[in-house]
Order: sequence, then structure tokens, then C-alpha cells
Amino acid sequence: MHHEISLLANLAIALVVAFVGGLLARQIGLPTIVGYLLAGMAIGPFTPGFVGDVEDIRQLAEIGVIFLMFGVGLHFSLKDLWDVRQVALPGAMLQMAIATGLGFALSQLWGWAPLSGLMLGLSISIASTVVLLRGLMDNGLLSTTAGRIAVGWLVMEDLATVLILVMLPILFGGHNEQSLWSAILSLLKVALFVTVVLFIGRRLLPKLLDVIVATRSRELFILAAVAIALGTAFGAAAFFDVSLALGAFLAGVVLNETQFSHQIGDDVLPFRETFAVIFFVSVGMIVNPVYLWANAGQVLALTALIVLGKSFFTQLLGFVLPASGRTMLIVAAGLSQIGEFSFILGQAGVTLGLLTTEQYSLILAGSLLSIMVNPLMFRSIKTVERVMQRMSPRLWERFDQHPLQPADLELPREGHVVVVGYGRVGQHIVNVLERLGVPRLVIEIDSGRAAEFNARGIPTLFGDAANSDVLIHAGLERARALVVTLPDETATEMVVAAARKIAPNLPIIARAATTKGVGRLLHLGAHDVIHPELEGGLEVMRHTLLCLGYPATQVQGYTDAVRRDEYDTTVSSDAEHQALDQMVRAARGIEIAWRLVSEQSPIVGQTLAEANIRARTGASVIALIRNQQLIANPKSSTVFQAGDLLGLIGDREQIAAAEQLLSGTPAAELVPATS
Repeated sequence: MHHEISLLANLAIALVVAFVGGLLARQIGLPTIVGYLLAGMAIGPFTPGFVGDVEDIRQLAEIGVIFLMFGVGLHFSLKDLWDVRQVALPGAMLQMAIATGLGFALSQLWGWAPLSGLMLGLSISIASTVVLLRGLMDNGLLSTTAGRIAVGWLVMEDLATVLILVMLPILFGGHNEQSLWSAILSLLKVALFVTVVLFIGRRLLPKLLDVIVATRSRELFILAAVAIALGTAFGAAAFFDVSLALGAFLAGVVLNETQFSHQIGDDVLPFRETFAVIFFVSVGMIVNPVYLWANAGQVLALTALIVLGKSFFTQLLGFVLPASGRTMLIVAAGLSQIGEFSFILGQAGVTLGLLTTEQYSLILAGSLLSIMVNPLMFRSIKTVERVMQRMSPRLWERFDQHPLQPADLELPREGHVVVVGYGRVGQHIVNVLERLGVPRLVIEIDSGRAAEFNARGIPTLFGDAANSDVLIHAGLERARALVVTLPDETATEMVVAAARKIAPNLPIIARAATTKGVGRLLHLGAHDVIHPELEGGLEVMRHTLLCLGYPATQVQGYTDAVRRDEYDTTVSSDAEHQALDQMVRAARGIEIAWRLVSEQSPIVGQTLAEANIRARTGASVIALIRNQQLIANPKSSTVFQAGDLLGLIGDREQIAAAEQLLSGTPAAELVPATS
């Protein structure tokens, strides 16, 4: 029982400290991962104050590794990788080889053992997918060709890391019977596990999910996704002696091929994010600040190699790869850091005795500093591009042999409507805007859908508008409106608040999930807030009033008043009382109606003066719609045409008489104007 309380205390303190660290990191413009690592150092055994149980938190961190690798597999796409294969495949392999060689060379200058140097080189050759995606999102680059190449490049590195993690225990497991036969046996176990998961799992798991979906139980579906991720990882280690990481990755790959992959990703995301935080905290706990301070020269040298060395040599690859100069600058900026996979690889090195804890701390310090500097690398892309073009135009021309297509660079920047979220509501809005010829820009958090929209010609920025700087790149200052259709009310509030800061005068239309949320969104700066459920009730009421014969304009005025009063249907505001009074008066007196002039109507070909509608019926023509153009107060010389829509004003008897005239009823039956 004491152990359970200890585990709970460690989990609670780790999450609280990580929250504080992540919040402070975001406040000063750094990635949250920096805050998590520093939080781990704060509760580690090398700093004063509370000391967490390293073993307890390490076990929880294993779950974080499982969910991280499961997420990589769940979003792995052979098609996307194939689309950028000419750059991503050779580029990733060459860059990893160069970075590994540089790291190994640096370690030899420090006098490390060759195998320790090899592990250092491999660790710094792999960039953080989390940090790269955040950098691309925050700079509005993820939806571009350059962003897709950078992601494909990282996917290749991730796959190479999975292979390295599989091979390390086989090659350096330290077994007494280590021999060619034991290595072959281990590889056969890996091959058998991959076969079981990919062939048998591919047939069984989709059917299992179909059965679970048929139960209509959301909690069972979430439980199934989590159980598959953890169960496959545990089974890989327990029955096949395969790493947890490979098991989780393959489980994600199998589920990625099902129709439920997007829903699984959404449901597992909270688990992945939470336990990934624990993983980063556990990594920070084993960093010894005293050792790093005593070896500051090595820390700075390694950081310079990661940030400047990797970036420089990645840019040099632009001379041999079929990519634009801008693309290589973006890829170089994104790869100038190391993160979670370097941690996983380093931990494997420590477990196998290839790295000491102090050497691993050096890798962690290089990661921490490189991640802190990474936002500056993205901001320097345009500056570096201008300097290269100015200093040596011929060299830049050689570097930029494959310029980006114009379509990759064109996003609406003025007079457009920004739509956040592309569900059914957002899709309808975008389709209508397209039909009307209004420029639109979609911000979508699902990478698969974002890529699909761009392929269909819908300008799209991939990113989480509620938790990144992607809104900065949407041109809100020059947009005509912002429409937020997210179902999550908290995310909607964050988007509205951020947008109001960026563009104080921008009209914002937002979707609310609760009645209280309507008030909060209006307070945050939304001009119009729509509550779908209450909107349905208003629509039912509107049709009821129209069916009872109340004029459409007065009914619309009342429903608008209810919306302005935050959907309060108790008739409490002056605007609602006024709208209802107008409906009562309209029901007793004047009514406005729209009537169509058919091809058989006797007034076709006549002027307004010749038809003499007012004298013959008492109703007046106050407007005319022709070819979707409104003509207010048409002149007496206006000639009526078939298909015209006439706006008539009068009481009910006069409108009825005008209808009879338009349909060709004999004049004797018409109501005289003096009636």
C-alpha cells in the first residue's frame, strides 16, 4: 500500500511541476518540452528539495515511450513518404550518416570509447518530431511542399531509429552465448513478431474494432485503442524479446489502415500527451547540473555541432538533392535539434552499458539547449536566404535548382475569410464561400485532411489554432472575417481570445457548445456566437411563426434579437418586445410578400405603368429581383419579364388580389384600389 501511495505522489508531483515548467516555457516563447525537462531536473536527485523516485517515474515513462511510438505508427503514411521519396529518403540517410560521423569524431577528441562515440553520433543524428512539427506549425509551413518534405525526412529518421533500437540488443545485449547464431535467432524473433502483427493483426484488429463500434460505447472504443497499444508493446517484449517501441509502432501502423484511425488518434492523444510529459520529466531527472557546469565546454561544443553543424551539412545536401533552396533551409532549421528519439536511443545505450550516465547527461544538455535555440533558427530562414542571394547570386542559383511551385507559396493574405476547423459546418461554409468567389483559408489540426484540402485547391494551414502561433500566419489583420467551427468550446475560446489580440477589429463568428459559453465568447470578443442546439429551437420557432402567417422580416427580427440576448427565450430584452410588437401589428395590417411572374402572366411585356397594379389591386410594387439583382422602387417604365420576382406591400386582401392579377384572373374579380 505504501508503494502505491508513493507512485501516486510521484505521478502527481511530476505532473504539477511539469505543468508549471511548461507554462513558464510558453510564456517566454520556448517549446513546452524545455519546461518539462527543467521540471525533471528540479525534482531529480541532483538538485535540492523534493526528490522523486526515479524508478517509479521511469516505469511511468515507459508508457510515454509506448504512446509516442504508437502515435508515430498511427500517422505513418507510405503514400506521403513515397510522394517526397526523391528528397526525404536519400537526404535522411545521408544526413544521419554525416551527423553520426561528426558526433563520433567529436567523442574521439574527448577520449571516449568507440562504442560510446557511436552512440553519441547516432543520438545527435535524430531530430525531435514533436519539436519539428511545432516549429513548422508555428511558422505556417507544415502545409507547404517544404513542410511535407521535412516531415517525410523525419519519418525516415524515425524508421531508422526503430531499426536501430531493434538491432542494439541483438548486437550488444551482453549475453554470454552471444554469437552469430544468437543474433540470427533474435532477428528471427523480430521477423516472426512483425509477421504476426502485420498479417494476423491486420485481419483481426479491424474486425474487433467493428464489433466494438457496433456496441456504441465510447469508453469501450477508447479502452480498446489503449489496450491494443499497451498490449502489443507488452506482448512484443514478453513473448518475442522485442523492444516495447517496435511493438507500439507496429500496432499504430496496423490501426492506421482502418477507417477508425482518425478517431483513435483523437482518443489516444490525451494519454500520449500526458505520459509523454512524464517521459520528458524522467529524462530531466537524470541530468546532473553540476556535471554539466563542470563540463560546460563539452556541452557548448556538442550544442554547436547539433545546431550549426547539422544545419550547415543539411544545407550542403541541397546541392545534390532535387529540392529548392527554401526547402533545404526549412529542413535544415527543423533538424537543428534533437529530442525524444535521442533520449530513447540514449537510454538504450545506458541500459546496454554503452554509455555512462554522465555521457547521457551530456546528450540531454545538448538537446535542451538546441530545442531552446530552434525557434530562432526558423526565424532566421528568410535572413539566411537573403544573405545567400546577395553574397553569391550564382551560388544561390546552383543551390536553388528546383524552385517551389507557385501554388505552394500562395495563401490568401487580404480580403479572405479564415475558417478554423473543417468538419461538416466548416465544409459547408468553405463551399459557399467558394461558390461566391470569396477567398478563404482553412486552419485544420488533422494533417491528413489538411494535405487533402491543399490537393483539392483549398488553401490550408495545418496546425492547432488553439495552441500554436499558426494564427499569426493566417493574415487576420487583413481578413474580412474569422469563423471558428470547433466543437471544443475551450479551444474555441482560446482561438477567439488570440484572434482578438492579433486583429482587434476583425469580425469573429464562433460556435458555442453551452449557454454559458455563448456569454464567455461574446465577452472574449466574438461578434456573433452560434449555439447549434438552441439554433435548432429558434429555427423550429421561426417556421412555426411563418406558418401562422407572420411576416418573414418581423420573424427574422425577433430571432436576431434572441441571438443578441444570448439565446434567452424569456422575452426579457427591449429588442425582443419590440420585435414581437411589430409581428402583432404586421399580422393586423400591412404585409410584404414576394411573388413570381410566370411565363403565362398577362403583365409580361407590360411596363409598371401599363400593368397599373396599385390601381387594380391596392398592392404596391416596391422592389423587383431579376437575374439575382435587386431593383428597389422600380421606375414606371420598367418592363416586366417572365421570372421576375416582385416585392409587394399591402394587406392580405390586396396581396391576394395582386396574386390573381399575376396569374390572369378576370379584372371583375379583383379588389379595387379604394377597398
